[in-house]
Amino acid sequence: MKSGFSGSAGALAAGALGMAACLVGTSPEALAAEPGDPPEAGEFGFSVGAEYSSGEYGGNRSVEDLYVPVTGWYRRNGYALRLTVPYLRVEAPEGTVIEGPGGQPVPGDGPTVTESGLGDVILGASAYDAWTAMDGSLAVDLHGKVKLGTADEDNGLGTGETDFTLQADLLRFMPGVTALASAGYVARGDPRAFDLDDGLIASLGALFDLPGNARLGAFLDYQEAAFRLNDDRLELVGALSWRAGDWRTLCSVSAGLSDSAPDWSVGLSVFPR
Repeated sequence: MKSGFSGSAGALAAGALGMAACLVGTSPEALAAEPGDPPEAGEFGFSVGAEYSSGEYGGNRSVEDLYVPVTGWYRRNGYALRLTVPYLRVEAPEGTVIEGPGGQPVPGDGPTVTESGLGDVILGASAYDAWTAMDGSLAVDLHGKVKLGTADEDNGLGTGETDFTLQADLLRFMPGVTALASAGYVARGDPRAFDLDDGLIASLGALFDLPGNARLGAFLDYQEAAFRLNDDRLELVGALSWRAGDWRTLCSVSAGLSDSAPDWSVGLSVFPR
């Protein structure tokens, strides 16, 4: 529980974070694209995915989370707009609240219950190659995201509040490798039952070109704690994408390095071509 390459390898890098980290830079339309120039006339696309995560998140009992997002996008001339509508299923102690995709659940202490339904709808926008070095070795991509409080707060599927995120990616292009450093800030709404703090997010990693137009990514993701009883979230993320016929597939796995990160997660996303 959240994308050369079309326009730049930066678009790919953010896409590889896609299912793995659910950061604001997530833009699966870029990962689905084949190398080439960004479309001048614009194009639409969509992806369907699923991610399963498990962890205690600072509590003493497991929180099991199935996140199934459907994302549609429009991109043109290095810009992209996207809309994500997710299904969410959570098995956790009663009173648990899911902060949102890629966030930190606030653990409850009641009997284990299962809740499901619409998750938080996400609106996102990206500007690829907002700045580039004259020799083409460096680029900056910019991303923004609005998480709408559409998930049922009474059942703990969300906070019921709207959150805003801004993020910048710095990319270093080398033969067969793209290094990525990201930093951003999340401004969170104020739920009725408890306080959430705004905070920093960051990521550091690299993408490697593989034969057959496949791509492999490895990242270290950080998120400043939103709830006072949680510690900061830190996890290792790996992602692999490949094309088979008219489909591109993205597979991701993660391992938590802090108590407030999921112990593990695995995700799969597909993009029709």
